Amino acid sequence: MSTAEQQLKRIQDKLQQLLKQYSAVQKENIKLNEEIESLKQKILTQQKNTDELKQQVSVLKLNAGEMGEVDKKEFEKRINAYVKEIDRCIAMLGK
Repeated sequence: MSTAEQQLKRIQDKLQQLLKQYSAVQKENIKLNEEIESLKQKILTQQKNTDELKQQVSVLKLNAGEMGEVDKKEFEKRINAYVKEIDRCIAMLGK
């Protein structure tokens, strides 16, 4: 085998090796992207749970009479925001 043929063979071998590595990296990238999406969904779920728990705490404080003036104003703001959102949804349904 001549030197040129040997070099060509080495180049082909290295190319095949690079293609295998590229394929493995692509598969790993897909797997990691799927994991990222899954973790994003978990974060959203946890944030929703946290918000719900905060709301429950606010309601319990209000019922127990332990809510301070600042807490009451914050609670009123939240209720008003919900009412505005509901009104907006109703208006959209009416169109």
